Amino acid sequence: MSEAAVFQSQPAALAGCELCNAAGGRLLWTADAWRVVRVEDANFPAFYRVVSNHHVVEFSELLAPERRRCMDLVCAIERVLIETLRPTKVNLAALGNVVPHLHWHVVARFDWDSRFPQPIWAPPQRELAAPAATRLACGLDALDEAVVAALQRA
Repeated sequence: MSEAAVFQSQPAALAGCELCNAAGGRLLWTADAWRVVRVEDANFPAFYRVVSNHHVVEFSELLAPERRRCMDLVCAIERVLIETLRPTKVNLAALGNVVPHLHWHVVARFDWDSRFPQPIWAPPQRELAAPAATRLACGLDALDEAVVAALQRA
């Protein structure tokens, strides 16, 4: 079964919704109502999303246990990023203006990154001499493994 078919078969999938029809990044983990992907962005290699497997627009649409589960997953990823990479800051965001499907961004930020201290969507503040991933304290495969292990414990 194709990735699109898998996501379209999810309960309450919305035709035409980018996150109902595709993972939204490199799929690392999924269980019940949630999935976690790593966004493949060369400027921000430690960029993860916690995505609802159901088409939900607003966080307040979730029942209290679902909200807690979502935040447990966000916090698990944040802890891995802090403990493994020692970033300057971890950004958390659930904007949903462009893709109105509930998802949380969890992004490790560094004082050396191309847009710091501005948001990742701001114009670049500086050019990097080497790819951002080479500046991380560990490789992306190892980071992904640590994220998945934390999610399995969450």
